[in-house]
Amino acid sequence: METKQWVLEQLDYLNGQSRDYRQKALFQETKKLFQEQYQRIGQAEGELDGRMWSPKDWS
Repeated sequence: METKQWVLEQLDYLNGQSRDYRQKALFQETKKLFQEQYQRIGQAEGELDGRMWSPKDWS
């Protein structure tokens, strides 16, 4: 199983098991942060790929 999916499932599980409002809020915000970080990683990979294939830097 992919690490990203596993972490998201664990956060959902912990959120579902928790009875404390603060813990639930923490798990929900951690999940949002985790998803944002994966999105940023994807954007950075795309930028790197674009810079590597930029014709202006081939000379």
